[in-house]
Amino acid sequence: MVDTHLHQNSVQDVLDYDREKELKAFDDTKAGVKGVVDSGIVKVPPMFVIQTNELSFVEEIQRASETWGFFQIVNHGISEDVMDDMIKGVRRFHEQPTEIKREYYTREKTKKVKFLSNFLLYQSKAANWRDTLYSAIAPDAPNPEELPAACRDIIISYSDNVKRLGVTLLELLSEALGLKPNHLIEMECAVKQELGGHYYPACPEPNRTMGNSAHSDPDFFTILLQDQTGGLQVLYQNQWIDVTPVTGALVVNLGDLFQARVALICCSVVPWVPL
Repeated sequence: MVDTHLHQNSVQDVLDYDREKELKAFDDTKAGVKGVVDSGIVKVPPMFVIQTNELSFVEEIQRASETWGFFQIVNHGISEDVMDDMIKGVRRFHEQPTEIKREYYTREKTKKVKFLSNFLLYQSKAANWRDTLYSAIAPDAPNPEELPAACRDIIISYSDNVKRLGVTLLELLSEALGLKPNHLIEMECAVKQELGGHYYPACPEPNRTMGNSAHSDPDFFTILLQDQTGGLQVLYQNQWIDVTPVTGALVVNLGDLFQARVALICCSVVPWVPL
C-alpha cells in the first residue's frame, strides 16, 4: 500500500510545496528560529521537519507500480462524504424499480450513458454476477439531463474530483519514470475519462459464479472506489491477494495502456546498440 499521508497534507499539498521559497522567506526575516516561535506557530514548518520515511511518494509509487501494478492511496483530496455519496448514488440507481432502469439499458457503443449487465455477455465463457451503470465523462461529456436522476449530481461532483486526482497521479507517475511531471499529460493520457458503477446483487450460490472474473484493465489506469464489503483481489507472483477496504482509500490499478506507453517511452529513450 502506498500511503500518501505526510503530516496531514494531501498529495497536491506536497506537489505545491516550494521549499526554496520557504527557505528564502525564513532567511529574509533575519529573525532565526526564535522569530518563527515568536510568530505564534503551532506546527513546525515543513523546512524543519525530518522525514522519517525512507522512500518518497514518487519512490513508493515507482516501487508499487513495478512490483504490483496496484497501490492504495489516502489523503488524496477527495472527501469521504463525496466517496460515500458516490457509493450510495450507485446503489440508489441499481435498486430502483426495473421499469426505471430499463430506460437506460442498451449495448449501443455510441451511448454516453447506459445501464447493462456484462459488457462481454456474448463473448465470455461465463457471465459475471454484476450489473453496471456506465457513463462517458471526458472529453465528450453527456448533458447532465442524460445522467440518471438517482445519482446525477454525485456523478458530476465525484468525476470532477477524480479528474484532478488523475492529473496529480500522472505527474507522480511521470516523475517515477524519471520524466518531467507534465510528460504523460502532454502525451494526452488525461484526455479520456469513463465511470463505471458496478452492483453485485446477493447470490444464492456464490461458490458457482463470480462478480468479476480475472482480467486486466484496457486503459491507462483505473481509480477504484470500494465499499466496505470487500472481495477485490490482486494477482501477485501467481497468488491472489485480498485488497482489504481501507476507510477513505482509493485503489489505483495500472492498466494495459500504461504498460504500453511505458514500453514506448523506454524504447524512445534507450538507444539501440547492435550486437
